Amino acid sequence: MTDPESIEQPRPATYYHLARAVLYREFLIFVRYPANAIGGIVVSLFFFGVLFYGGRQLAGQALTESLEGIIVGYFLWTLSVGAYSSVSNDIGSEVQWGTLERHITTPFGFAPVALLKGVAKIVRTFLTSLIVLVAMLLMTGTTLRIEPVTTISVAGLAITSVLGLGFAAGGVTVLYKRIGNWLNLLQFGFIVLISAPVFDAPWTRLLPLAHGSALLQRAMVDGTRIWQFSPFDLALLVGVAVGYLAAGYLVFHYATRRARRLGVLGDY
Repeated sequence: MTDPESIEQPRPATYYHLARAVLYREFLIFVRYPANAIGGIVVSLFFFGVLFYGGRQLAGQALTESLEGIIVGYFLWTLSVGAYSSVSNDIGSEVQWGTLERHITTPFGFAPVALLKGVAKIVRTFLTSLIVLVAMLLMTGTTLRIEPVTTISVAGLAITSVLGLGFAAGGVTVLYKRIGNWLNLLQFGFIVLISAPVFDAPWTRLLPLAHGSALLQRAMVDGTRIWQFSPFDLALLVGVAVGYLAAGYLVFHYATRRARRLGVLGDY
């Protein structure tokens, strides 16, 4: 007979197992549905083509002189939309499918699961946005100074604040359900944030994306490395990212807790 004490007990799942499972799931979705990923790239390039060729006809030389900044801004916008929708749209889908309660009852809770799923989608968005960036450079014949460590660090911290907005939007979705049109409208507000006049209005650096966009322009257009930025600029970039992510996380936590108290968590 087998000694019951000799039977190996199941090990509790850790955040490492959760992160690995979420990343593997995102990889499978990307591999099994490549047409969807390719379609996103084609749509992004189509809108950029309309912006570039249409603007060249209207603005001519003025567009050419600011083309590098436009490419960097469009690259950051595609990353921002991916980071924002990775949380807000995913939570909306969970509510619609009726699977939200299954995440709530996991040992980790829904917020950590949603955060890791958002990070996994951001990794995928980085890959697709890099393809879009290379295509834009080939299309326009423009060159940028891309230093991987600086570009990934600055862009990653810049869109972290948008991830916080996605959490807040996801929390509102849990409470009020069908508000997709309002959430999608916010994506176009990212254009205003990316082009915010941070030098003429320094207070705009406290807004999501604004300060990160200015630093990314300096990195990719002027070739500034991350260690060449001032300590204040880097501290502000990290502070804005962490601040908005924490605020969005708290809004999401409060909204889901209120939805449970009202008994509308599983409603749609």
